[in-house]
Amino acid sequence: MQTRNKLLDDMAQLMTNAMGVAQGARSEAETAFKGLLDRWLADRDFVTREEFDAVRAMAQKAREENAALQARIDALEAAIRDRG
Repeated sequence: MQTRNKLLDDMAQLMTNAMGVAQGARSEAETAFKGLLDRWLADRDFVTREEFDAVRAMAQKAREENAALQARIDALEAAIRDRG
């Protein structure tokens, strides 16, 4: 029959509990840091990726419209020159 050492059992239980507390503290620290980082980023007026992509698409459309309008202007100016 094997005897158990109460001191070793208590030490093992204490270490197990300490690891649980450490993991909980780590989780809380990560959550607090993420919250702090989110608030800091919000204060910096950074845009989200979705907002950036939407503005980029609008700018691309505006460039295309400008190019089309410039081509029309060039054609109209050429027509006026040819008449005169």
